Amino acid sequence: MTDEQPTLDRRRNVRLNEPAPDFVARSTQGVLSLASFRGRWIILFSHPGDFTPVCTSEFIALEGAAEEFRELNCALVGLSADSLYTHLAWIADIERNFGIAISFPILEDISLHIAEDYGMIDTAATNLAALRSMFFIDPAGIIRAIIHYPANIGRSTDEVIRVLTALQASEKANLLAPVDWREGKPMLRPAPTTAQEVAERATDELWYYSEVAR
Repeated sequence: MTDEQPTLDRRRNVRLNEPAPDFVARSTQGVLSLASFRGRWIILFSHPGDFTPVCTSEFIALEGAAEEFRELNCALVGLSADSLYTHLAWIADIERNFGIAISFPILEDISLHIAEDYGMIDTAATNLAALRSMFFIDPAGIIRAIIHYPANIGRSTDEVIRVLTALQASEKANLLAPVDWREGKPMLRPAPTTAQEVAERATDELWYYSEVAR
């Protein structure tokens, strides 16, 4: 036998199009669970720590777009390993210094259970701060997109909204969102999967690339 302890891989294999891991946690708006958001889209996002420069810039930007997220039937939910009381002190400080009142909840995850379940922990890091991870979860509780950022790079609010609107538009029309797609731009038909479907495509279209106006 050996006295060496095995390395713990704190990342779960969270996959697209599978149910999001459930959670129940204290937040700045009371105790919340994943089921609390059923029927709405939810973007669950982690940040490395409260009272840090990049995280503060992100929260200000996300709050600036909060009404747009609400119009898209999407709830924003933040998370970090900081305590509930640190969260409360931080958002109060943001409001005092920047005049921005954070309207979305921030989950307390001191035990890192949520971060571990969602694979938010960087095993190569020297501490257990969560990555800047975002999980786009649909109204049925299914993970539809995942984006990870390193701790030193802030997220793009515009890209977050673009991904959300693309997911919603694609699902509604059973179409595909091409590169740099934005609301109001043409989408693409799924590629044919049989010779008959290829033959049925209009002669002025590429059989594998067909735009559709929305």
